[in-house]
Amino acid sequence: MLYQLYEAQRSLMEPFSDFAQAASKLYGPGAIWSQMPMAQRMAAGYDLLYRLGKDYEKPEFNIKSVNVDGDDVVIQEAVAKDKPFCQLIRFKRFTDEPDTLKKLKSQPVVLIVAPLSGHYATLLRDTVRTMLQGHKVYITDWKNARLVPTSEGEFHLDDYINYVQEFIRDLQAEYGNCHVVSVCQPTVPVLAAVSLMASRGETLPLTMTMMGGPIDARKSPTAVNNLATTKGFDWFENNVIYRVPKGFAGEGRRVYPGFLQHTGFVAMNPDRHATSHYDYFKDLMKGDDASVEAHRKFYDEYNAVLDMDADYYLDTIRTVFQDFNLVHGTWDVKNPAGQIERVRPQDIRTIALLTVEGELDDISGSGQTEAAHDLCTGIAATQREHFEAKGAGHYGIFSGRRWRETVYPKVQKFIAAHDTPQKRAGAKTPAVEVTAEETVKPARKRPAKALAAAKPARKARSTSAR
Repeated sequence: MLYQLYEAQRSLMEPFSDFAQAASKLYGPGAIWSQMPMAQRMAAGYDLLYRLGKDYEKPEFNIKSVNVDGDDVVIQEAVAKDKPFCQLIRFKRFTDEPDTLKKLKSQPVVLIVAPLSGHYATLLRDTVRTMLQGHKVYITDWKNARLVPTSEGEFHLDDYINYVQEFIRDLQAEYGNCHVVSVCQPTVPVLAAVSLMASRGETLPLTMTMMGGPIDARKSPTAVNNLATTKGFDWFENNVIYRVPKGFAGEGRRVYPGFLQHTGFVAMNPDRHATSHYDYFKDLMKGDDASVEAHRKFYDEYNAVLDMDADYYLDTIRTVFQDFNLVHGTWDVKNPAGQIERVRPQDIRTIALLTVEGELDDISGSGQTEAAHDLCTGIAATQREHFEAKGAGHYGIFSGRRWRETVYPKVQKFIAAHDTPQKRAGAKTPAVEVTAEETVKPARKRPAKALAAAKPARKARSTSAR
């Protein structure tokens, strides 16, 4: 019923929001009532009301080009693989400069595993844009569960892990091998995915970079961790899970609604958000266009939320934040064949591990991500690194100035140190083209041991010049 009430309220508010938008323009610069007393204040007030009441849809990545050593490289976004609950997005790079093209072809392939924790993958827009300067980039774009028909079946944390493994195999077949970067929530399922691949004897990614995630949520618990431990599992199932109402493709699916998640996000720092909106009002009156635009960009992203499938959300609560199965060594995962496998991070050996934390992170506390080193005992000490970004909060480790100037150079150097043609065995040099970054490379034959353990995934494709 709560979901239906929310949708009814949203429909009721829509005409008032549209009115506020129109009124703000009538009082705005150059408009018919702009010379009236208090016009600027009226325009600012109506604009703020519009933004507080509007419906925020899924944002676009909108990355049109990046600068690579002084050359503008055109970016084309394409769907490399479409799964029921996720799309694998590829950012294809194009240039007419032969020297730049040669450089692009030789750069490492990176799979960025985005969080499925309320916001869309576009929250990592700055992460993607920055990494495109020195890497071939793919990202997981998780779908809004309310738009996934119930005919597509359930989606559990195990399915998330299976998706990640499938994407890794696709990129290995396409390029020889790849690097994996996980941000926040996916650090746990990514570690599980790689652990299971290691236990089966499959080829592993060259590196695994984990940023601000709850590998061991017992360490330096935050408000997020405390909520999960102070409330019983039944509380979550009875209080935050609802069925998608009529009018959506996923009608009848059990979900953790995005609007409830957004309420929780705001409740963590209500004073900060109130101050931010008041500052926006003042900036509108002052005509500070730069500050106004920065506020709009942030909240266009922050206020755009998706519904999470209930099974996946409840699995995560129990496994990661209540039972701590990963650190206790008691986590069993069902593979696509229906077999149960134990997650054993100690089986990981042929991979390099980098963990990144923010000094001021209030989502994943200090030591939670670094705990991966205690679990991955099979990785040599020389192949493991930890980095703490001074002065960075949770978002600062993957977006903004600190990400670009402090964290990314560390990640880039780490990936480069473990990426060589020899390590990417099986990746053939493609024919040179003057318009595209790379051509399709023939799929490698996977080892018989790996084939016996897991059915190989279909090869990822994109609609780009070949």
